[in-house]
Amino acid sequence: MTGSTLAPEDLGTAATGTLDEARVEAFAGRLFELYTGGMLTFMVDIGHRTGLFAAAAAGPATSAELAGRADLQERYVREWLGAMVTGGIVEHDPATGTYRLPPEHAACLTGTGSSNLAAFSRLDTHLAKHVDAVALAFREGGGVPYAAFRPEFTDVMDALGRGTFDELLVDAYLPLVPGLDARLAAGARVADVGCGTGRAMVLLAAAYPASTFIGYDLADDAVARARSEAAAAGLANARFEVRDAAGLTVERPLDVVFVFDAIHDQVDPAAVLGRIHAALAPGGTFVMVEPRVSSDLAGNLANPLAPMLYSVSTLHCLTVSLAGGGAGLGAAWGEELARSMLADAGFGDVVVHEAPGDPLNAVFVASKPGA
Repeated sequence: MTGSTLAPEDLGTAATGTLDEARVEAFAGRLFELYTGGMLTFMVDIGHRTGLFAAAAAGPATSAELAGRADLQERYVREWLGAMVTGGIVEHDPATGTYRLPPEHAACLTGTGSSNLAAFSRLDTHLAKHVDAVALAFREGGGVPYAAFRPEFTDVMDALGRGTFDELLVDAYLPLVPGLDARLAAGARVADVGCGTGRAMVLLAAAYPASTFIGYDLADDAVARARSEAAAAGLANARFEVRDAAGLTVERPLDVVFVFDAIHDQVDPAAVLGRIHAALAPGGTFVMVEPRVSSDLAGNLANPLAPMLYSVSTLHCLTVSLAGGGAGLGAAWGEELARSMLADAGFGDVVVHEAPGDPLNAVFVASKPGA
């Protein structure tokens, strides 16, 4: 593939007449920055999947040495390093022929905690596969059903959430809810609606053996993994069921319900919130993690993460809802609408916190009146 430098006359009528040619060229440059970033995202995904970042974090190495550390083909590694160096991710010393991943970069690309952002690249790679189908829905209506994204989507979401849960769920999220730690320690009935692979319930079940935990999810592959992980950990107080949240019913009222980034892409989110409210005992607590944005586009103009949020929503959250003839809230439904819908579902006062270690999300804490 080759490229060329475009003269103003080659840019078409947009660069002539009353248009500002400098602005046209500047915007063309901006577009190429976007396209370059997109390609580098795929390279980050490869580095994450193959262990190249972990290998590079071990110290400076030639391409052959780095390939040896990761047990990969040197020629591919060398070309990947070209993208990493020119993209400002890896440093190169021509004198020694070695490559170095700065420790500050390694902090964002390696490890098992919430600071490892490499897994986000997998979301872009996965959603890119569905651009054709979503574009068709733009013309014909409907959407791309959730089943079309699985099972890979299950892996992607597990990779995105696991580090955050492991590092922050018990020590940072639970303290946002006054008295929750004591309630769980004493024994409570707890559910996670849209639990995915169940990591949150597994961690809480291990930390609070006096409580019982149940996870519900529409995806049978995710539930199977959750059951397997709970069994491997020997957790008799955690179980998982394949269940559509819109049809949620419980045999005994719940004390606490969690939902992590799963309300906005529901076919009928209002019904799901109503079902959760009905499932809670009086005085029960609802903890909902959702994007930290405004319901008004104008309120998101200064948010540097808003373009990513709207894009992910278009390629997944919105389309899976519309595929079922749903409300199509989208990921940017925002705090104002969330508060309104929680009130309509019957919840009392709502307190909103910044999500610990997560600039994308907020934690909504609501209660069911009547204790």
